[in-house]
Order: sequence, then structure tokens, then C-alpha cells
Amino acid sequence: MTRADRSEAAAETLRGGPRRRRVRTGAAGRGVPLPLLVPALIGLAFLIVPLVALLVRAPWRSMPEQLTSADVWQALQLSLICATAATAVSLVIGVPLAWLLARVEFPGRGLVRALVTLPLVLPPVVGGVALLMALGRNGVVGKWLDAWFGITLPFTTAGVVVAEAFVAMPFLVISVEGTLRAADPRYEEAATTLGASRFTAFRRVTLPLIAPGIAAGAVLAWARALGEFGATITFAGNFPGRTQTMPLAVYLALQSDPEAAVALSLVLLAVSVAVLAGLRDRWMTAG
Repeated sequence: MTRADRSEAAAETLRGGPRRRRVRTGAAGRGVPLPLLVPALIGLAFLIVPLVALLVRAPWRSMPEQLTSADVWQALQLSLICATAATAVSLVIGVPLAWLLARVEFPGRGLVRALVTLPLVLPPVVGGVALLMALGRNGVVGKWLDAWFGITLPFTTAGVVVAEAFVAMPFLVISVEGTLRAADPRYEEAATTLGASRFTAFRRVTLPLIAPGIAAGAVLAWARALGEFGATITFAGNFPGRTQTMPLAVYLALQSDPEAAVALSLVLLAVSVAVLAGLRDRWMTAG
């Protein structure tokens, strides 16, 4: 054995033995077991068939007329404005909250994280009732807003923004917190040792690092706000031109004009597909 061979053997020993060739053992190579294949196909059909039925039953001939009506454009415009405003609110207060959960150790952090993510599993109607109890005219905080500043949120356009931000912000917080935990905190520490304040390090170092996570979270929050129904109708009502968003318009149209309801549903479906397509590269990279 030459000296080079002995050196290579020693290196392999330090690495834990010779490298083994990775072999892919996917289901395609072994065949898919029938007890797994059948329920998998049933689950796939369960998720896809309703969407296909929506496309099949869509009134394609009258679609331009349905989508160009004044009521539809009014609801669509209000939905876009409110969803964008709710996303902006979520960015302003959600990104610092995500940083606090990811970077600061404090007592009860697990409980705070659970409360932040609670709107994800809370029924939206319950969230609307909670908002009424807190921000209603006689609510815990709302009565003081009304008495001191004359601000009334329920059944207003601002109330729609509040309801949508309440249910959408957890998506942003979870996405940004996960990105912060994956980012190396040593860059921030290096900036602070060079004389930068914590806020300057966050603004000049951390934000550029987590920008993709913020963008993904903002898109998810915007899509969730656009599709919000339960909290909106409970807290803000269903007043055309003031609080009637697209999901509420779908619900109202379903009672009198099913074709219009299908047409509006297709608009929301198209938005959802666009969001998934926009985030596909990020998810595939993460995978």
C-alpha cells in the first residue's frame, strides 16, 4: 500500500468509513401497495372533483356579463383594497412580533406563540364575536375608542380590514419566524459588535436576509385576507359598497343567482391558483 493509499484510508476512517452510494428506494421502484394506493386516490379525488365541478358548471357564455356588473366590480375593488390594507397592517406589527418570538427569550414565550397562532384554528365566526367583544361600541377597548376618539370599527370598511388582519396575520408571523430561526444570528451579532444598534442591525442586516420569508408570508396573508368570510360578516356586516367583499358577495349571490356565485367563485379560485404558483419555487426549494 502506497503512502497515498494509507492517507486515503486514514481519511475514510476519520469520516466514519468509506462513502456509501446513496440508493433511491422510492415507491415507484418497489410498487405501490394497494391498501395505500386506493385511499390515496380517493383523497386526491375528494380534493380535486369539487374544483373540477366548479369549472364544469361555470357559466362560460355569460361570464363576461357576470364579471362586468357594477356590483361585482364594487365587491372586487373593496376586497382588493381591504386585503392589501390588512396585509400592510400585518407587516407593520407582525414582522416585529415574529422577530420577538424568534430572537428574544422571555417567560411564557411558548404561550404567546400559541396565542398568536390561535386564529389559525379558531372558527372565523368566533373570531368575529371576539372582535365585537373587544372593539365593539360597548367592547372592552371599543368603548374607549368611541368615547375618546369617536372611532367606531364594527360595520365599517375599517372593520373589514381589522377582521381580515386578525385572521391573516398569523400566516405572516409563522412564515417570518421560521425564516428568522433559519437565518444565522451571528450576522446580527457582528453588526452590533461593530457599533450598530439592535434596530439598525435588524433594519440593515436582518431584513435583507429574511426578505423572501416576509414576501411569502405577505402573499399568504393577502390571500387569506381576500378569502375571509366568517369574521368579516360577524364584525363588519354585509353592506354593499362598504363591507361586502367577494366572499360575502358569493354567499349573497348563491341565494338568488347561482351562476353569478359560480363566476365570483372562479375569480377567487384564480387568485388562489396564482398565489400557489407564485410560492411554488419557494416551497420546492424548502423541500
